[in-house]
Amino acid sequence: MARVPGLAPRTRPPHRAVEAAARGGLTARGVLYLLIGVLALRVAFGDGGEQADRSGALQMLAHQPFGAALVWAVGAGLVCMALWRLSEAAFGAAGPDGRKATKRLASAARAVFYAFVAYSVLAFAAGEQGSGSSDRQSQDVTARALGLPEGRWLVGLGGAVVAGAGVWIAVRALLRTFRKHLTPPPRAKRPVEALGVCGGVARGAVFAVAGGFAVSAAVRYDPDRAKGVDDTLRTFATTSAGPWLLAAVAAGLALFGVFSFAMARWRRV
Repeated sequence: MARVPGLAPRTRPPHRAVEAAARGGLTARGVLYLLIGVLALRVAFGDGGEQADRSGALQMLAHQPFGAALVWAVGAGLVCMALWRLSEAAFGAAGPDGRKATKRLASAARAVFYAFVAYSVLAFAAGEQGSGSSDRQSQDVTARALGLPEGRWLVGLGGAVVAGAGVWIAVRALLRTFRKHLTPPPRAKRPVEALGVCGGVARGAVFAVAGGFAVSAAVRYDPDRAKGVDDTLRTFATTSAGPWLLAAVAAGLALFGVFSFAMARWRRV
């Protein structure tokens, strides 16, 4: 049956709703990464009393004027992010290759990831603040997984997937694959590209190192070797480069937050 020209397929969600969800989600992601980057910079320069992870970022946000409303807004934005990615998995993403199976599978994985993040943020907003840092959560989850049949293989595979995703994120940032999704004005094109490269490489590095720690936990059968975002970031300061490597990664995460704001403004949806 031929489709009437000018009308979108009835199975697709309204474009404006998808666009609003995408831009709201990207803005919420930007807030979290910007705050985590700021907290990690504090750790690098000796003020390490707060957790440089999602929990620490939410604590910082909650202590701002209208903090409770801001946390709820971030949680709602992340719900929108998950729904946007879910719509891409179901109907295809923007662009000529958006309906490919690999693209849909990647969108589905992102939808699951952001649904989990949104749940944790909304739980925090609702007052469930006793779940602990990302480090403690990572060790608890790893310990439970190691206790399952073939648990070491499950943890090792999960760590390898996270590490591989980190490398993939960094490589895509270096290749500037994000350019095909963006329509910034000419004067903003180069600054936005710089944000995307620096921020993507830093984000990928954190994922890759965290995944490596999970693999180590599986090999050594030791859940304490698993690390969340905070401990992973602090590990950068223990290298021969000292706190300067952590500062560089932290700055990159903050820049990724700013890049997310640029994505919210100029991304094709």
